[in-house]
Amino acid sequence: MKSNLNLQAIMSKNLWNKTFVFLMVFIFAFAKGNAQILEPVKWTSKIEKKSETNFVLVFDAVIEKDWHMYSQFTPEGGPLALEIAFKNQKGNYDLVGKAKEGKTKTAYNDIFEVNETFFEGKAHIEQEIKVINPNLKTVEIDFDFQVCKEVCINSNKKFSITVPPIKKMVVTIPTVTEAKLDETKVTGIAVDTTSKVATAEVIQTEKTDNATTKAVNDVQKPAAARSLWSVFLVAFLFGFTALLTPCVFPMIPMTVSFFTKQSKTKAAGIRNAIIYGISIIIIYVSLGFLVSWIFGADALNSLATNVWFNIGFFILLIIFATSFLGGFEIMLPNSWANKVDQQADRGGIIGILFMALALAIVSFSCTGPIVGSLLVEAATNGVVGPIVGMFGFSLALALPFMLFAMFPGWLNSLPKSGGWLNTVKVVLGFLELAFAFKFLSNADLVLQLHFLEREVFIAIWITIFGALALYLFGKITLPHDSPLQHISVGRLYLGLITMIFTVYLIPGLWGAPLKLISAFPPPPTYSESPFGVGKSGNSSIGNEKGLPEGAELGPHGIMVFHDYEDGSAYAKSVKKPIMLDFTGYACVNCRKMENNVWSDERVLPILKNDVVLISLYVDDKRELPADKQFVTASGDKIETIGDKWTEFMISKYRTNTQPLYVITDLEGNNLNDSKPSVSYVDVEEYLIWLKQGISKFK
Repeated sequence: MKSNLNLQAIMSKNLWNKTFVFLMVFIFAFAKGNAQILEPVKWTSKIEKKSETNFVLVFDAVIEKDWHMYSQFTPEGGPLALEIAFKNQKGNYDLVGKAKEGKTKTAYNDIFEVNETFFEGKAHIEQEIKVINPNLKTVEIDFDFQVCKEVCINSNKKFSITVPPIKKMVVTIPTVTEAKLDETKVTGIAVDTTSKVATAEVIQTEKTDNATTKAVNDVQKPAAARSLWSVFLVAFLFGFTALLTPCVFPMIPMTVSFFTKQSKTKAAGIRNAIIYGISIIIIYVSLGFLVSWIFGADALNSLATNVWFNIGFFILLIIFATSFLGGFEIMLPNSWANKVDQQADRGGIIGILFMALALAIVSFSCTGPIVGSLLVEAATNGVVGPIVGMFGFSLALALPFMLFAMFPGWLNSLPKSGGWLNTVKVVLGFLELAFAFKFLSNADLVLQLHFLEREVFIAIWITIFGALALYLFGKITLPHDSPLQHISVGRLYLGLITMIFTVYLIPGLWGAPLKLISAFPPPPTYSESPFGVGKSGNSSIGNEKGLPEGAELGPHGIMVFHDYEDGSAYAKSVKKPIMLDFTGYACVNCRKMENNVWSDERVLPILKNDVVLISLYVDDKRELPADKQFVTASGDKIETIGDKWTEFMISKYRTNTQPLYVITDLEGNNLNDSKPSVSYVDVEEYLIWLKQGISKFK
C-alpha cells in the first residue's frame, strides 16, 4: 500500500513537472511570437479645469530611447504627422485654438526633402476646449501618429476623458436684444442686455462651425530647411566667401595695420582686434535676432511651404544675383557711413564697435546679397535659424581680422587685390540665380501648376551652370570685369569642375535620378515623363505587352501591385514567388531602401523579373467600402485600407514595423525559414535574403 502511495506521488510529481515545463514553453513561445509587436510610446491623459466651461486636455507620452514621434506640425509630403481627431465635438464643445505642443526638435529630412518636427524622450500636448453642452460626460479623442527608429510604426491611441460636472454655464451672445432674442434659439436664459452675457442652468443653442482653411500641399513638395548644425556650417562658408569679395578683402590689411600701428603695445593691438571681431559678431547676430523677433516662430516655420514667401524669396534672390552680376549696386545711404565713421573716431570700445558697424555698412554692396540669401535659407529652420546663421557668418568674417592681428606676418602671404575679387562676386551671382529657382519650384509644387516641372528646372540649371563655365573660361565678360589676357590655373580648374557638373545634369532630362542634387529639383514624379522619356504607366515590362489589372510602375520601373488579392492572382498566373512590401507613404526608411537598395544593379533585375512585388501601404487613409469594414477579435475597427494591411501584417507576421519584406509561395507560405523577413538592411544582406527565398520556390 505504501509503495503504491509512493508511486502515485512520483507520478503526480512527474505530471506536475511536465505540465509546468509545457506551460513555460507555451508562454515563452507566445511571448516570442508577439515580441515584435512594439509599443515604444506610452500615453497618459488628464483634464484640468480653467473656468466653469473651459477645460484643458493634457496628454503626456514617454517615448523609448532612440525612437522619435512626429509632431502635428511636420509638413505634408514628409513623415506621418500626428493627427488629433475629436470624435464627439459637434454640439458638445468647441476647440479653443490649436493643440499646443511641448518641446520638439526640427531636422531636415533629405529623403522627403521636408523640415520634419518630432518629439524625443517625451511628448506633451495640450488642447483647451469650451463646453457648450452641460450634459457632456466624456470627451473622445483619437491620436494617429508615427514613431520611428530604424523602422517606423503607425499607431493609434484612443482616449476617453471624463468631464467634471458643470453646474452653471455662461454663454456670450453676439447680439442680445429683445428684438433678436428668438434668433439665438436659447431656452431657459436670464439675459443681461448690458453685459451681453446670458446665464442658464440648461442651454440649448445652435452654433455655426467656424470654417477653416488649409493650404493645399503636394505630397512630394520639398522644404528648403536644414538642421541648425548645417545652417551654421553653410553660414560659416558664406562668411569666408564674403571675405573674398572686393568690398571686404582689401579691408583686412588696412584694418589690421591700423590696430597694430595705432596701439601702444602689441598686446593692446591684439586686444583691440579681438574686440573688433567680437563687435562684428554682435552686429550680425543682432540682425538675426531682429529677423526672428519681427517674424516670430510661427511665420518662420511656415516659410518653407508658404507660396507667397517662396515667390518673394525668388524675386529677392533674382535681385541679389543681378547685383552680383554687375547690373547695379545695392548700397546703403552714404550719410549712414559718414555718421558711423565719425563715431568711430571716439576711440575705446565704443569707437571699435562703430568701426565694425562701418565695415558692415561700407561692404553692404557685397555682403548684403549674401546675408539676405542666408537669412532666407536659415529662416526656414525656425526662429533660431537666423540667429545661428548670422553667428556662423559673422564668425567666419571676424576670424581673419583677429588672427592677422595676432600674427601680422601672415599678411605677407595674402594675395593682392585685383580682378579675381570681381570673379568671386560674379560666381556668387550665378549661384544666387540657380538657387532662386528652388524657391519658385516650391511655390509651383504647392500650387500644382506644373509650370516648373523637373525637366524645366534641370534645363534652367544646365543653362545657368553652362554659362558660368563659359564665364570662367573667359568666353563671357560682364560689366565690372577687367580686360583678360589669360585665365589663371585656379580659374581653369573651377571652370572644368563647373563644366563637369553641367554635363552631369544633362541625363536628368531623360529621368536620371541626379542624387547629388536630389534636394533641389522637383521629385521625378513631378515631370512631363514620370517614368522616363518614352515611357508611361501602361508601358510594357519585359515580355508583357501591357500591365495586368491592378498593377502599375513603381520605383525604378518595377511592376508593383497595391492589393494583395490582385498581386497574388497574377503571381499564380505567371508562377512566380511573391515579395510582400509592407510600406508607408510617410516611411523614411522605406524610401531609403527603395533609393539605395532596390536600385542596386544586382537587386533591381531580380525585383523586375523574378518576383511579383506587392506593396501594401499601412498609412493609406482611404476608407474601405462599408461591406469590407470589420472589427478584429481584439476590438479594433478596420475602416481604412491602411488599417486592413496593418492588421494583415500584425496577425500574419507578428510585427507592426515598416519597412517589412517577406517572400512567400503562391499559397502565402514563407520561403525563408531561417530569416522569415527583413527590414532596414544593407544591399548585401538584402540580396542574400532575396536569393535564398527565391531558390526555395517550387
